[in-house]
Amino acid sequence: MAHTQEQQHPIGLYLKIWGLLFVLSTLSYLVDYFHFAGYLRWSLIITFMLLKAGLIVAIFMHMAWERLAMVYAILLPPLCLLVLVGLMASEADYIFLSRIFFFGQNIAPESP
Repeated sequence: MAHTQEQQHPIGLYLKIWGLLFVLSTLSYLVDYFHFAGYLRWSLIITFMLLKAGLIVAIFMHMAWERLAMVYAILLPPLCLLVLVGLMASEADYIFLSRIFFFGQNIAPESP
């Protein structure tokens, strides 16, 4: 019988990451508790969300121990889609502003 060696990660690592996720979740709830508003609120919420998602993908989905080619194959397509969504959003702003410039303020359809 051939024995295969499997990589074992210490349970302490998972507990530390779980604790860090708990702290990040608490901080994101405190943003609402302290009534932050505007760009500060949304930037803090998005920052905490991305940190939590990065920790989950890196540790719990074992992406930190994968080969670099596998990481690129999994993470590059969503990043490309995010870039395309950003380009479309900026194009939408341009179209909206040009419609206001050429057609005036009343470009919204009237509701019955």
